Amino acid sequence: MREPPTGAARPLPAGVRLERAASMTPEYARFLYGLVGGPWRWVDRLAWSRREWSDDLEVPGTEFRILYGEGLPLGYTHLQPLVVDGATRVEIRYFGVAEQAIGRGLGGPLLEHAIRAAWTLPERADLPAVQRVWVHTCSLDGPAALANYQARSLVIRATEVTDEAVPDAPLGAWISTGGTA
Repeated sequence: MREPPTGAARPLPAGVRLERAASMTPEYARFLYGLVGGPWRWVDRLAWSRREWSDDLEVPGTEFRILYGEGLPLGYTHLQPLVVDGATRVEIRYFGVAEQAIGRGLGGPLLEHAIRAAWTLPERADLPAVQRVWVHTCSLDGPAALANYQARSLVIRATEVTDEAVPDAPLGAWISTGGTA
């Protein structure tokens, strides 16, 4: 996406709120990653050390927005800027809803709020103006992910095919958040 969206993001449903985490810890970032990614075979960061998580979170301007409802996290977005040639490019690094929130119409509004937060990131961090907002998606994302991105004006810029080792079946949120079998 090379231009910010026009208009406001859709409101979230009653009883659901979106909060920007003022200070993210490696423990909570890993938990959210496992909660959302466990059902989809997200495993690339599960072996990361606390230091690797911490280093990733220390990138200036990195933001997390967490969707809450019924007293629980229902999803999240992880925004991470990269300054290139005096302009900011913001990656929607991770985005998704927890398994218990799938099918409740939360993914679209959550993504809309994330995109707007990405475009306004320089208002909250010492960064140059945003030139581009982007996201990687893959076959390990939920079946509605690509359609959701495209419905929010994100366009496919490139595709590639890679072979990567992934579990035969999803680990599930329990194992991915540190639980044992």
